Amino acid sequence: MTAATRRPPREGLLTAPSFVWLTVLFALPTILVFAIALRNPDPDGGIGAGWTAANLGRLAGPGTAGILWRTLWISAATSLICTALAVPVGYVLARVGPRWRVRLLMLVVVPFWTSFLIRVFAWKDILHPEGPVKRLLAALGLAGPQTSLLYSAGAVVLVSVYAYLPFMILPIYAAAEKFDFRLMEAARDLGARRWRAFRTVFLPGIRRGLWTGLLFVLIPSLGSYIIPDIVGGPSNELLGNKIAQRVFVDRNLPQAGALSVVLMLAVIAPLAAALILERRKRRPGGLFR
Repeated sequence: MTAATRRPPREGLLTAPSFVWLTVLFALPTILVFAIALRNPDPDGGIGAGWTAANLGRLAGPGTAGILWRTLWISAATSLICTALAVPVGYVLARVGPRWRVRLLMLVVVPFWTSFLIRVFAWKDILHPEGPVKRLLAALGLAGPQTSLLYSAGAVVLVSVYAYLPFMILPIYAAAEKFDFRLMEAARDLGARRWRAFRTVFLPGIRRGLWTGLLFVLIPSLGSYIIPDIVGGPSNELLGNKIAQRVFVDRNLPQAGALSVVLMLAVIAPLAAALILERRKRRPGGLFR
């Protein structure tokens, strides 16, 4: 038996643990959620007998559409703002000396040492009507007595950017660290201005880090629950809040499953788009070629 015929069984054994892990923790729960979404609700709070598509049909109502739209635009705004802030930070981290690089990376990682819930509650105190931000804005004449910083879509976006920004900075820095900055110097020597060299040479060179960071921020933003619950209020609920409400308050598991199906599709869509763009990029004449 040749080495070529022995290699596939060895590779299969190596990938078997990962395949089992993905099947048990991802594939089977996903199938289960889809199955629950097609069952009848039980008045006692469980899953009733029989199959129905009524749970999915109720999602077409204006209330669900409004919450879905709010979830999408807040998640998209959070991702775009994080990208705009993380790209220059990743650029600087890759260009500074080793001593300053370690210090700046520590500043990025330090928030992870504190509980996520505590950090969100801290922002609730900061944005409180009697908090320091409101007082400063009032002293500058930028806020009046009726101005509310809490319980708004802007507060949800602000705290989401704070919470997820490190997930954007680290992949961009990892890609920028491997980037050959001599390419930008060559572009400058050929007459490109600094911004054009940054836009046409550096950004395409770190595109893998950009896509990774976008997914790392967009996906948790779509399923966010704690941030809108604490600083958003009832009028700024996202899809994750509605799922929790259906499970813990209404005890309607099939309806919660239907909402979860919508959330899973919203998560799968950017992953599929990134995969398609990555395949097109690898083809001759694709993106950034």
